[in-house]
Amino acid sequence: MDIFAKSKLWPKEETYALTDQVRRSSRTIRANLSEAWSKRRYPAHFLSKLTDADGELAETRHWISTAEACAYLKADHASVLGATADRVGARLGSMIQKYTTADRVTA
Repeated sequence: MDIFAKSKLWPKEETYALTDQVRRSSRTIRANLSEAWSKRRYPAHFLSKLTDADGELAETRHWISTAEACAYLKADHASVLGATADRVGARLGSMIQKYTTADRVTA
């Protein structure tokens, strides 16, 4: 939601490029987590959706960096969004690590 709020202020010429991209990728993280949870009974699908969420997080980080480089996003705002991305990434990484470690133990 923070990304959505900040991106409202970006130039109109970025509407179908940077703005749409960062909004889509940031929203897709949560959507992939929801889908992963619904597929938790199917190990391959569960891990696939977790890694999809991680990929979307990487893309979101890229667009935040691009917005900062284009001076659409102030450095302090980019830093706050980056810190949030770090927390989400740590949680995702932990979930993936626990899952892959558990999968190796049961295999």
